[in-house]
This record gives sequence, structure tokens and C-alpha cells, in this order.
Amino acid sequence: MTRTVLISGASRGIGRAIAERLLTDGHRLSLGVRQPESLLGTALAKSDRVLLQPYEASDPASATAWVQASLDHFGQFDSVIHCAGVFSRVPLLFEDTQESEIQQLWDVNVMGPWTLTRSAWPQLASHGSGRIVVLVSMSGKRSKGRLAGYTASKFALMGLCQTMRNEGWEQGIRVTAICPSWVNTEMAAAVKAMPKESMSQPGDIASLSAQLLELPNSCVPFELAVSCNLEA
Repeated sequence: MTRTVLISGASRGIGRAIAERLLTDGHRLSLGVRQPESLLGTALAKSDRVLLQPYEASDPASATAWVQASLDHFGQFDSVIHCAGVFSRVPLLFEDTQESEIQQLWDVNVMGPWTLTRSAWPQLASHGSGRIVVLVSMSGKRSKGRLAGYTASKFALMGLCQTMRNEGWEQGIRVTAICPSWVNTEMAAAVKAMPKESMSQPGDIASLSAQLLELPNSCVPFELAVSCNLEA
């Protein structure tokens, strides 16, 4: 089945790898990125099956505009993949000056997927086999170390995914939360405890995402926990 897919955060990392894989597979793509010009000269920008649209995850009006632009361009869409997100090392005992950083985590990591899903819902529900894929993180399943702000936002996102699944089940919408541990992206560049080649690779997450779009309603997993190291 050829799908028309909205992908947030598709200018780099896992989001870009997913977009490149889905383009190769023949799907139509609407890519929401902060700076569409960052993709100029790439295969994603050159394809007539790709729409590049400015999108800021912390701005609900941006989500509405992106959904409308996608409808104007393609006439319909049936899938949304949420990859936009921010990382922070804000600890439990944060400084007063870090409150804005915590708010950004909430605005981008939680409210971003929430408002985009809300805007896209009528299209997803009308299809009968809509798909929502959310890049959550293993930090949405367990807490390690001192990353209080990031972990809290990802736990909230996991809860949101569960409610998306409940809300859309009877309309044929299937939701999958992908929860990787370390992935070889810019976010993991400072990690010294594991070689980059031992981490999950963006292309591997892209392959999983592509497979999810091919599965029937009766066989879509809600959660994919992807571990490159032993999780206890």
C-alpha cells in the first residue's frame, strides 16, 4: 500500500532516515521541519512525491498550517510519524534559570505530538487504516541517572500514545511507540560508554518504521522497545 505520510523532525537523525527509507519505498511524504532549506539539494527536496513545510513543534498554529498544506498538496494523508523532539539534562534539583528549559521539553516533546495528532485526526480517522508512529525513547519506560526533565516528558508522551491508541482503535487508527535506547545520532555524540557502531543505527529504526506501515490493522504492535544494551 502506498501511503501519504506526515513526518516531523525529518531534517536530520532518525527522522531523516525514516523519510529517506519511505521515499525509497514509494510513499508520498509531507515533511515538517524548522528549516526546509536545510534539505535543499537532497533527494528529499528533489522528489515530486515530497512536500517540504516549515513546522515548529512548540507552535500549535504551525501544526494546523502544516496539515492544511498537506491536504492542499496531496488531497489526503493517512499516516503521521512524530520524530521532532528536544533533549535536556535538567536534573530533579534544577536551578530557577532552567524552568524555561523544562517548559520547552513539555512544549516540544508532549504538546507537539498532541497538537499535531489533533489536527491530523480527521484524516487519520477517515482512512480506516490510519497510522501514528511516535519516536518516544527508552526514557519513556524507565528512569536512569538524573535526567528528570527529559524523562518526565517522555513518560508523559508514552501515556499520550496509549490514549491515542484507545481513542482511535474503533476507527482503524493504529499507534506504535518506538522506544530505542542509544541511537547513533547527534544526541548520542557525547556518549563514551558505548562505541557508535554498537548503538542502534538510524537506518535500523527507519526499517522498523517502514514495516509498521505495511502491517494490517490486526497485527500492529503498540510498543517497540529497541535495545542496543541490556536493560534491567
